Amino acid sequence: MRTIRPKAAAAAAALAATLLAATLSTVAAAPPATAAVQANGDSIVHLFQWRWSSVAQECETNLGPNGWGGVQVSPPQEHVVLPSSEGATYPWWQDYQPVSYRVEQTRRGTRAEFVDMVQRCRAQGVKIYVDMVLNHMTGTGSAGSGPGSAGTVYSKYDYPNLFNDGSGDRYGYADFGPCYRTISNWGNKAEVQDCELLALADLNTADPEVRRKIAKYMNSVIDLGVAGFRVDAAKHVQESHLGDIISRLKDVPVFGGKPDLFHEVYGDGTVPYTAYAPYGAVTNFDYQRSVASAFRDGNIAQFANMPNYGGLTSSQAIVFVDNHDTQRETPTLTYKNGARYYLADAFMMAHPYGRPQLMSSYAFGSVKAQGPPSSSNGTTNATNCNGSDWICEHRNEQVAGMPSFRNAVAGTAIGNVVTDGNGRLGFARGNRGYAAFNATGSAWNRSFTTNLPDGTYCNVARGTFNRGTKACTGGVITVNAGSFTTSIPADRGVALHVDARTDGTTPNPTAPPTPTPTATPTTGPTPTVPAGATRFTVTAQTNWGQEVYVVGSIPQLGNWNPAGGVKLSTTSGSYPTWTGSVDLPAGTSFEWKLVKIGNGATQWENGANRTGTAGSPLTATWR
Repeated sequence: MRTIRPKAAAAAAALAATLLAATLSTVAAAPPATAAVQANGDSIVHLFQWRWSSVAQECETNLGPNGWGGVQVSPPQEHVVLPSSEGATYPWWQDYQPVSYRVEQTRRGTRAEFVDMVQRCRAQGVKIYVDMVLNHMTGTGSAGSGPGSAGTVYSKYDYPNLFNDGSGDRYGYADFGPCYRTISNWGNKAEVQDCELLALADLNTADPEVRRKIAKYMNSVIDLGVAGFRVDAAKHVQESHLGDIISRLKDVPVFGGKPDLFHEVYGDGTVPYTAYAPYGAVTNFDYQRSVASAFRDGNIAQFANMPNYGGLTSSQAIVFVDNHDTQRETPTLTYKNGARYYLADAFMMAHPYGRPQLMSSYAFGSVKAQGPPSSSNGTTNATNCNGSDWICEHRNEQVAGMPSFRNAVAGTAIGNVVTDGNGRLGFARGNRGYAAFNATGSAWNRSFTTNLPDGTYCNVARGTFNRGTKACTGGVITVNAGSFTTSIPADRGVALHVDARTDGTTPNPTAPPTPTPTATPTTGPTPTVPAGATRFTVTAQTNWGQEVYVVGSIPQLGNWNPAGGVKLSTTSGSYPTWTGSVDLPAGTSFEWKLVKIGNGATQWENGANRTGTAGSPLTATWR
């Protein structure tokens, strides 16, 4: 769908799409298949106009292994079919004009292929987010263009078979309005929300029956395993109406919890971003404009201090460098700008503000409406990232490894900030990572101070790291005595993190280097004392194949060696709660932490060492 901006109304830009994200961490799935799981992290990629089968394959070969947590896919409902419009064959925006809420057949594939995609991506810890069109149906220019992609016959204000389920649910003239004309006064909130965007039939969401049918569609794809929604044109739906629709949504299968929601709001004085923050995250176009222009102009040192753009806090904001609307407008920053664009994407992934959504698209020329690579009947071609038709921005060496950086440094703040003129910026992410970016035309040669442990690290701002084989495609940098020295080429970056060490160690930065003495005597005979049965109750999400251990400062807990820790257990009925006990001399004091072991990796939790005393029950939540 296309987003109208008053200053660019003549261009009638395109509505739609920044993306969603989710509450994401290291993907979880306890042994039973019915247990809740989590996504890999909060990094989202928008595979714009990709076929369902291509998305599924990408989850298995690239997205899951590299730590992406979610994929925004194009609208899956039946849509109009326009062989020619605005100088394009089968324009991309036809998908943002629903004909019904059936998922049977779109230009990207069948219902069976859609379900297969959801399941295969979920198995890789990747959530599927649907681009949800709930503000409107088709437009004046589409009426009479023939049946929809699944064969439904329609007119602008008549949609006779929304679900094809025998329910009789439909939309007629009374389900639209109340304005029935195109928006003309963008300074009038009521007109923006009640009139027609680009002459598209505006659903009357004041009607509870309309809201019921919208929620029914959303729940129908939740039943298929969809984990969330980017709500297209959300600013054109009254906030209370949107809130009521959201209140009707089911929990998400397998991942658990309510669906993640991300609202497309082009914030302004009439409809501010913050009006929609109570209902989910909000796409932050103010961030997009600022970051895109700063990287384009080489003025990035300002981001040592990142403001809350548009009044949105970090947890409320979806951030992006471009989306499928902005990449077709000027001035902006897109794949056509080369290395500087990918540097901006890498920065977005490294900085803690907002939830990042990265655009991954197809090549287009001067025709803004140009649709994806397709056959003569409009069916989208399978994606080939090795050709020239598809750009596949997420595979570029500057961003492919950045989800792993973001996952490793989650929850840490910025520190050790370094700037050098306007175009160079570096910062630490606690003691978990360090990143630096050079938005100039010459190399940046210097030493950087870091809290990272000494060792050799893969530069994931220039490639990817395989934790199983420790293979690194981005080059290796050595940290010694709290610093590293390197030369960062023009328009390139550096990103090091504790989960991408090539020297075979994934340390726990907060574990003490030497064991802490216990409260038991260290000289003379060991007294006979009654054993103190110490029970641990822990809440922790895990990946398939992972187990949870308690590791600590005393021999019974492994002396900080995970191999000697206490293994906890869970069941299908108790997951994600893990429990276990160990007998200790009564009164023994100790420090401890949680560790996940499995799939060839050892993962320590973040934060300071915990403390305990034998005989006292201990509870904790993974951090």
